[in-house]
Amino acid sequence: MSVAVRFAPSPTGLLHVGNVRLALVNWLFARKAGGNFLLRLDDTDEERSKPEYAEGIERDLTWLGLTWDRFARESDRYGRYDEVAAALKASGGLYPCYETPEELNLKRASLVSQGRPPIYDRAALRLTDADRARLESEGRTPHWRFKLEHSPVEWTDLVRGPVHFEGSALSDPVLIREDGRPLYTLTSVVDDADLAITHVIRGEDHVANTAVQIQIFEAIGGVVPVFAHLPLLTDATGQGLSKRLGSLSVASLREEEGIEPMALASLLAKLGTSDAIEPRLTLDELVAEFDIAKVSRATPKFDPEELLRLNARILHLLPFERVAGELAALGLDDADAAFWEAVRPNLSRVAEARDWWAVTHAPVAPAADDPAFLAEAAALLPEEPWDLSTWGTWTGAVKAKTGRKGKDLFLPLRRALTGRDHGPELKNLLPLIGRTRAEKRLAGETA
Repeated sequence: MSVAVRFAPSPTGLLHVGNVRLALVNWLFARKAGGNFLLRLDDTDEERSKPEYAEGIERDLTWLGLTWDRFARESDRYGRYDEVAAALKASGGLYPCYETPEELNLKRASLVSQGRPPIYDRAALRLTDADRARLESEGRTPHWRFKLEHSPVEWTDLVRGPVHFEGSALSDPVLIREDGRPLYTLTSVVDDADLAITHVIRGEDHVANTAVQIQIFEAIGGVVPVFAHLPLLTDATGQGLSKRLGSLSVASLREEEGIEPMALASLLAKLGTSDAIEPRLTLDELVAEFDIAKVSRATPKFDPEELLRLNARILHLLPFERVAGELAALGLDDADAAFWEAVRPNLSRVAEARDWWAVTHAPVAPAADDPAFLAEAAALLPEEPWDLSTWGTWTGAVKAKTGRKGKDLFLPLRRALTGRDHGPELKNLLPLIGRTRAEKRLAGETA
């Protein structure tokens, strides 16, 4: 059977790095196995689901290169959920319950105060036809619970290993709300069964859901998939992430922080695994290295500073062709490979290239604090054309003429030519600055 996985976000907020880590792991798992990757929008929460969030999910995945082979939207499948719900009602798998939220809260509070787990007491199963008729005549509309079998539920998890739940320790879940709309616990199972999902890879916060959903798979005649539950990502302080709070959203990392997609992918693919975190320039490299058996049960922490360092390492490796579009978007339409190769060792974000474009192509106010020395140096400037050997030739002549060396030789020249104390190698920058600008800057003129 061909491997089929799904990433099933709810379009109720911005995707954060924890969400995208799950998408990436699913995508890598599918590609490594030669299988297919389904993007499914779990959008039955109609109050909170927004079209702009759905569009943002697709935009974020596309930016990362996580292309999907199939697409589904839960809001297109209400008819199918109604069919399954009707069959479960007919078989006794779903039963109507009439408690109000307030009554259920009181029951839970009472059980907790007694030190007992807040498991539903199945009081609704003891109602007679007359009881139900009376409650409905009072204006109550039932919600519907799934009747769990009180037998052990077991599976072998690809991350957690053998997992065991006692059915009697689980509470019958609500699958249909009072207004008739299905809840995630049902819709997810129906989708996974209908769309032939073979492996469900998701966060460890769903482990108890899995125990319940395995019984629902069996009740509707679906094939139970293989499960893998990954430890949830936290921020650097150990706090959980929330898409509703915008915590470390992919959109902000892309649009505000200037992070490269392969920097984020390189980090998220290795967080929480036994592999070292190293820059990778293509998703194919990550696919070749991927093995879900390397995922640890320890809680991985996402550190933005680590991401920024990795982003810099990625940029230092990227060829001009990979960033030409980003440079053009910054207004640097005339930037070429020579410029990129000159400045990339000093960048942590592509946007910083604008500063060095200004140094090489726009007026700069030099720091001409040693005019006599700079005048001697200017007189020794070689004629053009200039290339990567020009800096060494020129500074060698200046050293021979003035006797200066080391910092006393190079720092005044750097400050005069760039207006800065640090930056890319001047052997690379000097040909870009050109002789005319260099002469003026050495003379203390803004040029």
